[in-house]
Amino acid sequence: VQGWINGEIEHANLQQLLEQHGSPDVIYHLAGGSSVGLSIEQPLEDFYRTVDATARLLEWMRHACPQTRLVYISSAAVYGDGHEHPISESAPLRPYSPYGYHKLMAEELCESYVKWYGLPVTVVRFFSLFGPGLSKQLVWDVCVRLKKGLPLRLGGSGDERRDWLYIDDAVRLLIHLWCSTGACHAIYNGGTGKAMRVADVVKTIVRLWGAHVDVCFSGISRPGDPPYLVADVSRIREVGFRPEVGLEEGLARTVSWFREQHED
Repeated sequence: VQGWINGEIEHANLQQLLEQHGSPDVIYHLAGGSSVGLSIEQPLEDFYRTVDATARLLEWMRHACPQTRLVYISSAAVYGDGHEHPISESAPLRPYSPYGYHKLMAEELCESYVKWYGLPVTVVRFFSLFGPGLSKQLVWDVCVRLKKGLPLRLGGSGDERRDWLYIDDAVRLLIHLWCSTGACHAIYNGGTGKAMRVADVVKTIVRLWGAHVDVCFSGISRPGDPPYLVADVSRIREVGFRPEVGLEEGLARTVSWFREQHED
């Protein structure tokens, strides 16, 4: 059964879906702010999108479908700065931006509904997602510049370490966790556990594109952008999950998708 409502997360829309399709087995909650930069420029808007929307969903679930599992999509941004090794789910939470703070607030709202009302909640803190369909962030930006013949002068140092998870594996992880998690409240990192330099990722994209351009970095980091965000993936391995698509293959698929979308 399929149904689609394009609207806010509010009681009337949620109730309409419930009446049309019955109580869901699982709700994947991906709505919310999606940009560190925009959260700094418009913190109240980011709060409404992330925190307020989550509160409204949880309150509706409490009354309408308290047995349904909520899978909340959070972010590695809750960990913040100051890390030099893979980050476990039990690491201190020190958000580095309004975006990270709001994700943490939404996580805490979920935890409160677990403790007070018994709602089953799984939190997934994704690290750096990439793949076809994502029309923003580093891989997209580099492809746009290559398509337009623009210089590859990028922000940051290029030495930032990130953990890149291909979109197909991210979806597989979400399904896997719903099927395998029995705990009322569980938190998992969504990543590969592999630290990759941003400069190396950019150079791989350039090579896959077949371009011959110099890559340079300004040395100026963006506000709210920690130098190291890499997942400790011990917990998802314990429940039997391992990514299937490596970084090189994932980047090749993404470059091919971009070129197909932007054929002259």
